[in-house]
Order: sequence, then C-alpha cells, then structure tokens
Amino acid sequence: MSDKKAGRPGKYEGWLTKDGLLRVQGWARDGLSNEQIAHNMGINKDTLYTWQKRFPEFSDALKKSKEVVDREVENAMLKRALGYEYDEVTQEPVTDKDTGITELRVTKVVTKQIVPDVTAQIFWLKNRKPEEFRDKRDVELSGSVDLGSIIEKARGRADE
Repeated sequence: MSDKKAGRPGKYEGWLTKDGLLRVQGWARDGLSNEQIAHNMGINKDTLYTWQKRFPEFSDALKKSKEVVDREVENAMLKRALGYEYDEVTQEPVTDKDTGITELRVTKVVTKQIVPDVTAQIFWLKNRKPEEFRDKRDVELSGSVDLGSIIEKARGRADE
C-alpha cells in the first residue's frame, strides 16, 4: 500500500521539486520581493511565509538566493563608492584579402578610470555608520536656564 495521501496534491508540492526551487531561487536572485514571488507562484504572500516556516528547503532556497544578490549589490556599491579601472576593448572588422572573410579584431585596449562616486560614499556611510553620518543628530543638554533673569536683562536693554 502506498504512503501517499489520496486526493489532489497540494500547491506546494510542485514548488518543492528541483525545478520549482530553481524558479523560486531565480526570482529571488532577480531581486523580486516575497510578495512578487508569491504572485508568480499563484499563492498569497501569507502562504509563502507559511511555507517558509513549514519547509526548510523552501526557506533556504529563498534566503540563499537573496543573500547572493545582496552581496552583489553591496560589492557594486563599494566599487562605485571607491572608484575603479576597467579596460575598454575596441574591435573593428578586418577583411582578409585572400578569402574575403570579415572578422572582428582587437585594434586597441584603453584603460579607463571611473572616479569615486560621492553619492555612493554618502549612502554607504549613512547606512553602515549611522551614528557618525546620519543627517539627524540627537543632542542632549543638561543644566538649567533662569528665564526670569534673562527677561529682566532684556527689559533693561529695551528701556535704555
């Protein structure tokens, strides 16, 4: 006798296969939100969260794929903030006189520099070191102010 339950298979079963998990991982790597992934799967986002709790392989697939994209973006942001160099390769078509075949050949390689991006630096620092670089500062004052004497001095100056 089979251990399988009779009746229609649950919606989740197709997504726990190798192919299903690959599709979900691809959407996560593409940067889709959980809500968008749930929509693509034809389920409610609450169902997605339930599956994440219920099926560790499903949860791991989403988590690992999102971590990969997060790291790629983090690395790109850092690279842009610091500036970098790259080689620009120029290719031009060259026709062989004997055969008449045209092929692309490298004609020059130029090393170009991308200057550090101040906006990327600001964004990076505000998010990585918020206590030092956030716009809003919390300032605490201690002591007391004697308003009576300040008002008296102001009146004295006004009378002069």
